Amino acid sequence: MSNRVLFGFHAVTVRLKTSPQSVLEVHVDASRRDARMRGFVERAREAGAKLIDSDDERLGKIAGSPRHQGVVARVNPLALSHSLDEVLEGVEAANEDPPLVLVLDGVTDPHNLGACLRVCDGAGAHAVVAPKDHAVGLNATVAKVASGAAETVPYLMVTNLARSLNEMKERGLRIIGTSDDATQTLFDIDLTGPVALVLGAEGAGMRQLTRKTCDELISIPMAGAVESLNVSVAAAVCLYEARRQRIKA
Repeated sequence: MSNRVLFGFHAVTVRLKTSPQSVLEVHVDASRRDARMRGFVERAREAGAKLIDSDDERLGKIAGSPRHQGVVARVNPLALSHSLDEVLEGVEAANEDPPLVLVLDGVTDPHNLGACLRVCDGAGAHAVVAPKDHAVGLNATVAKVASGAAETVPYLMVTNLARSLNEMKERGLRIIGTSDDATQTLFDIDLTGPVALVLGAEGAGMRQLTRKTCDELISIPMAGAVESLNVSVAAAVCLYEARRQRIKA
């Protein structure tokens, strides 16, 4: 199993907290000794991590980005569910909340994906599903933006999204798509049961086949001049409405 790279204080700190044994080494900026860095180094030492002093150039090369904040870690990947069946079977076995899945159709920006994963972790969604040919994969930028959620929320890339949506239907999930022209709104529907919420890319929205596969279409009420929300913000609004309803129920 090949190792991967995490960078930034949040992403590396979460990994040190949740799975310290998977951290192979942590590179830190040798010239940075402010309070935040000192606190991080202390936590890394307490977790038993191998610490390596590096300069900014080396950190940038390892991270593949200049936005590493002086912290880069090489880690072993964590074992998350590799299929939707595994996720849904795990949810059923836990006998807690009904399945809540976020489906992203055409989201290619790693910052948007990272933010969506972070929202999913906070709202209690069980997985994110995306097509292999119209989506960004997990990379170091996604992991940094996700602030640890890339390690806790399964991200499942499927060959045929419409087929996967139909398989979710067979497992009892309602497929609810978001569209600006939908006649009913997010607040008109019951989200307490098994649900897959489908969001498309900004501008283009869902692809036509994805739209046709949905059981229902909803819109997010917009009171101002702006016509739509960033996909990660829209995901947060939808998932937390589902969370609100489930807590209330």
